[in-house]
Amino acid sequence: MQPSRSFSDQLGETVILAQPPQRIVSLVPSQTELLYDLLLDKEVVGITKFCIHPHHWRKQKKIIGGTKNFNFDEIDSLKPDLIIANKEENYKEGIHRLKEKYPVWTSDIVSLDDALQMIRSVSQITDRERRGAELVQNINSAFDGLKKQPAKRVLYLIWRNPWMAAGSGTFIHTLLHRLGFKNCLENRHRYPELSMDEIRQLNPEIIFLSSEPYPFQEKHQEELWEITPSKTMLVDGEMFSWYGSRLLKAPAYFNSLAV
Repeated sequence: MQPSRSFSDQLGETVILAQPPQRIVSLVPSQTELLYDLLLDKEVVGITKFCIHPHHWRKQKKIIGGTKNFNFDEIDSLKPDLIIANKEENYKEGIHRLKEKYPVWTSDIVSLDDALQMIRSVSQITDRERRGAELVQNINSAFDGLKKQPAKRVLYLIWRNPWMAAGSGTFIHTLLHRLGFKNCLENRHRYPELSMDEIRQLNPEIIFLSSEPYPFQEKHQEELWEITPSKTMLVDGEMFSWYGSRLLKAPAYFNSLAV
């Protein structure tokens, strides 16, 4: 019998496993995709309704609710030996309840380094260290080819009614800075709400309208044109906010932005 192994998550909490996990539930879309790219098809048994990559897993895996409202009965029926969570995307009360029964490994990601460390850690806890090292190496290589964008003032909107945008202390802010942009909300923390007047006063050179979590469309560009002369662009939110293996594709997307 193998001795138990202990791991630290990104909250500094200890997760103890008797063996490499065989029944994994993922509560985080970007980390679900990572588990797929770590070649854990057989091991992953449950995902959320927002876990859209890989698409075929939505039919093959048990859907255990959303990222903010877990179906605990469904999770219990799966008898997981590891649950993968995230501090921001999941809710504290639900995670606490799951920890009473199951090992829960929680990520906390603001920087690209945090994301790469998460990939290393998840690959280690799932016994896929070699594959994880390959992913990290390939992501680093992709980001080495990242082109610096013009140092323009950007407002990155994630929600409407109320308007909400990414400020400092977010992964999105980190990537905007890495790209060379200046975040209009660098002096405001997390995801502040904004009025129309505040958007006008910020006077960004560019407004990015993310495809998620709010599905911005062309009509929302027109709405903003009525209050600001800023250039508005619909952007792929997965590239700016998914911190798993989707990072492999992000630099090529960023390089294609016509700003």
